Amino acid sequence: MKSIEFFINLFLSLSAGAGGWSPLTSDRYQWLEVDLGERTKITAVATQGRYGSSDWLTSYLLMFSDTGHNWKQYRQEDSIGSFPGNNNADSVVQYKLQQPVIARFLRLIPLDWNPNGRIGLRLETYGCPFTSDVMSLDGVSSSLVFKLSPGTRQTSRDVMSLQFKTLRNSGTLLHIEGEGGLGLSLELERGKLLLLLRKGSVKPRRLASIGSLLDDQHWHHLAFERRSSHLNLTVDKHTERVQIPAEFSHWDIKQGNVTFSCAEPVSVAVTFPGPQSFLQLAAATASSSGGVSIGFQFRTWNKAGLLLTFELAREGGMVWLYLSEARLWLQIHKLAGFFWFAGSALNDGQWHSVELISRRGRLSIAVDREDGGSAQASPSFPVAIESQVFFGGCPAEEDSQQCRNPFNVFQGCMRLLTLENQNCTTTCRLTCVESMTGECSPSRCEHGGLCSQSWTMFHCNCSDSGYSGATCHSSVYEQSCEAYKHNGNTSGHFHIDVDGSGPIKPQLVYCNMTEETTWMVIQHNNTELTRVRPSAGVNQRSVHFDYSTREEQLSAAIGQSEHCEQELSYHCRKSRLLNTPEGSPFSWWFGGPGPGTLQTYWGGAQPGSQQCACGLQGVCVDPQHYCNCDADRIEWAEDSGLLTYKESLPVRSLVLGDVQRPGSEAAYRVGALRCHGDKNFWNAAFFDKETSYLHFPTFHAELSADVSFLFKTTAASGVFLENLGIKDFIRIELSSSTLVVFSFDVGNGPLEVQVESSVPLNDNRWHRVRAERNVKEASLRLDGLPVATQEAPADGHFRLQLNSQLFIGGTASRQKGFRGCIRSLQLNGVTLDLEERAKITPGVRPGCPGHCSSYGSLCQNQGRCVERANGFHCDCSLSAYTGVFCNTEVSASFKSGTSVSYTFKEPYELSRNSSALPSSIYSDTTLRGENVSLSFRTNQSPAVLFYVSSYYREYLALLINKHGKGFLTTALNKFESFSKGICSFFFFSQIDKNPREDFNLTSDGEFNAIKSLVLGRVLGSDDLDPDLARVASIGYTGCLSVVNFNSISPLKAALLHPDTSPVVITGPLLQSNCGSSASANPYAAENTHHLSDHSGSVGSGEPLVNAIRTDSALIGGVIAVVIFVIVSGLVVTARFLYRRKETYRNQEVKGVKQEDSQDFPFNNQTDSQNVSCENPKEYFI
Repeated sequence: MKSIEFFINLFLSLSAGAGGWSPLTSDRYQWLEVDLGERTKITAVATQGRYGSSDWLTSYLLMFSDTGHNWKQYRQEDSIGSFPGNNNADSVVQYKLQQPVIARFLRLIPLDWNPNGRIGLRLETYGCPFTSDVMSLDGVSSSLVFKLSPGTRQTSRDVMSLQFKTLRNSGTLLHIEGEGGLGLSLELERGKLLLLLRKGSVKPRRLASIGSLLDDQHWHHLAFERRSSHLNLTVDKHTERVQIPAEFSHWDIKQGNVTFSCAEPVSVAVTFPGPQSFLQLAAATASSSGGVSIGFQFRTWNKAGLLLTFELAREGGMVWLYLSEARLWLQIHKLAGFFWFAGSALNDGQWHSVELISRRGRLSIAVDREDGGSAQASPSFPVAIESQVFFGGCPAEEDSQQCRNPFNVFQGCMRLLTLENQNCTTTCRLTCVESMTGECSPSRCEHGGLCSQSWTMFHCNCSDSGYSGATCHSSVYEQSCEAYKHNGNTSGHFHIDVDGSGPIKPQLVYCNMTEETTWMVIQHNNTELTRVRPSAGVNQRSVHFDYSTREEQLSAAIGQSEHCEQELSYHCRKSRLLNTPEGSPFSWWFGGPGPGTLQTYWGGAQPGSQQCACGLQGVCVDPQHYCNCDADRIEWAEDSGLLTYKESLPVRSLVLGDVQRPGSEAAYRVGALRCHGDKNFWNAAFFDKETSYLHFPTFHAELSADVSFLFKTTAASGVFLENLGIKDFIRIELSSSTLVVFSFDVGNGPLEVQVESSVPLNDNRWHRVRAERNVKEASLRLDGLPVATQEAPADGHFRLQLNSQLFIGGTASRQKGFRGCIRSLQLNGVTLDLEERAKITPGVRPGCPGHCSSYGSLCQNQGRCVERANGFHCDCSLSAYTGVFCNTEVSASFKSGTSVSYTFKEPYELSRNSSALPSSIYSDTTLRGENVSLSFRTNQSPAVLFYVSSYYREYLALLINKHGKGFLTTALNKFESFSKGICSFFFFSQIDKNPREDFNLTSDGEFNAIKSLVLGRVLGSDDLDPDLARVASIGYTGCLSVVNFNSISPLKAALLHPDTSPVVITGPLLQSNCGSSASANPYAAENTHHLSDHSGSVGSGEPLVNAIRTDSALIGGVIAVVIFVIVSGLVVTARFLYRRKETYRNQEVKGVKQEDSQDFPFNNQTDSQNVSCENPKEYFI
């Protein structure tokens, strides 16, 4: 009715000379409808304001239809619904449709207009007539079959296209017969189009799924293109590429029983897009029989919303039928509340039928008839309609008593509405203008993320996909083992994603991180030495290797590595290998991408040489041959080496030929693939001027874009990256010393995402930036700070259209350039080769040194960071630890007979001039202080943990007494030329997690000319007093770990460098992980104690009294002790020093014998502050 009124208004306006259409009322309920008389291909529309007025549109919607009843909205980019209008009454604004529309009816709906005028419009459409053959299929017996004429030449390409529309959500659209009983079917299922592979009665296999809501009675374009064994299936604008069996070399189709016309259904669906949408049915159509009979179908993506409501007749009260948690609920509010529910998962976007019937005191509600659920009740009052029925929501009037909605509004579609079995389509007062869309088909979620949606938005569940973000775009894994190392990780299994956000899926590898190199290890199905024996009738033995990663993952991992290698070895007896020097090889292997390329060289040799390593080096057992095995000897021989040419890796298969002769025996081994280095991770460029930049081809990322890189600088600002379009752009910059800004424009106006750091970013240390933009949101990450996000407009442009060059380190205007380093720059998972481009660009240098300022803190336990051209490594030579970050404990299990003796250099002047001071000549044997740390685990007491002796018969020992307490004992002897004076002995300790305690003891001199350090059993201890010597001779049984004496690590030297270190090992010494915290068992009798270095002031003067208490004689846990000794003394006369020395030795022996125990019960001192140099005692730690 309104369209007739609008056409009249238009006619009157033109006859009056005003020139255009202007409705009587200017609101969003108006429209202008154009009947083109026949189906037309519409390519463009143009608008103009009403002539000589202030009336024009600033934005509008376009709808189209074949029947004038069933309308569909035209959308730009599948998102933008509105078109830009005019800004005056005279200019013409033309919009060319990105996708032409084929329709008979066109409807324009005003959205906004000049606020100082009214709705005014002059409209013109552009297009051409469209004719096509149509047919109608009844879904029962009708079909169309076409058969190629005899003799038709078969081609490698077949194309079929058609358009279809339907109200049914299931049915076979197309079936193709192939050879061997195979068939391809295109079938609708739940409104989606499925491509199925059928073979007899076997369950069909799904090859592809495409489209959504295809049962909306609108035309959908289908294209079906075969290219050899590949098929491109296109529905509307979305294409899926699948591989089909070779049996489908051509298609057979022939004509059958069809109707060449297309009947349009009378009923159409209506859409409820938002909070102001509702459908009101007047009371005139309501039943007067005292009952209710309502039926309809609905579909929605939302879990909640009001479907219908009405007021009860005569009795008062309200009835609500609504969705909650995707289930259908009926609530009747009269005196008390009554509730029923039925159905489940009703928000799947499919059509669901609902019937609400009240007759003769019985109320029933049914969903989807037989396939759904139902509920019945017998209320004590009649259920009848008072006056109005409201579908989907209520009017906007706040004082409406007939309609109250305490629930969410309904957003979705309804059709086949009936009241008392009468169709109510022509009685609907509809205020909505949009149509229902499926956001999840095709899915906007990437990398296998699961898509779900509501009416207004979609959500991606990225669990178990290995990716994150609003669309599962960004990988949660690093791209190499090298990257994991620089995050502080040590050896272990890791997922690596070699192309980041690209199509290659993550793969699980082992990262072996050593002090020098970080190896990526990829295993295959047989890395063991495998024996081959002769078999009857078998002349060759072929072996294939299956790797733990996919082909594309393997190739990408090898490609980005700096070096790869794989061991290839052959053990032989009477089994020739390559038949060198000039014969045809008996054995060969295949390596490289895909199935591999035939290779006739062996490990350690050059490609194409048909040699083994011994031939290349000239050391084969028979100089006449280039492989040891080719000598064909009866004795076992071996040819082995590393394959290092990446183009030939990995080894795919192995063919062994000379294994069939009597007496022939052989064994082969193909090791795991090992690679190190990451060319992408260290690819860097240094920009030394604000006007310098690198340029690359345009960044094409219409729907999703991610940019990641590392930078370091001393400048306060600069642009990292910029790419421009006609209007669109993308830019990432350092806006200030603490602020990184990601800005872009996709046609909706500029948007910014910012992350601010609490510390300056121009500190010349590496910082990581990750920016992402997709159809749902934009995000920015900086180092480990919280991610910042900016949602995309709900109804706006989302395609980023760029056309200029991509600028790195600067801008097209050469202003606000970046000064500093940019490294590992990746766009959508593709690394830009900054170094190669920098070599030919003035003002930019390849590479960027200086990594220890950023990664040096990863080196622990006195490890030293050493710079490399590409990265760094931790030098652990001065640490008692080992490993990639000097944090791996070096531990060993000791037996009672185990002894490790580390010998220090003999002082040169000591042997030539005994009166000379050793400390003035050889500083490493005369010390002003001792720094000792170690960890141990034992159940032995008493025991000596370590013992240090000097050339002057002085010693220092750390012991455990019979009570399981730590104990330090010393004996210091001096030259007679020293003069008398007061001496002091300071040290502090922290044991386990107890508070640190400082101590001030006394001593009589320095610890001079150190001779040796002994761990375990002390051999040749004649210089010790008898009781200490007896305990030292018992030896030590237990675990020692990370032993450090000043800068010497004797246990590490004995275990890792026994041939190059001055160590002597006696008895069994086994390296183990007994000292690590992971190996400690809290329920065992043995625990671990750590002695470690702590900083702080020394000399508080407090005595060391009962610093550790244990509940058992079994020593457990971790003791951490640092002993720092500062010894100073005044020189005394030689005679007086000699007398004090004799007194010291006599009193020491007496002190030791104070107890009668035979197991050397060390004395516990309770007051050490007043001990003088004349009466030294032992003190436990």
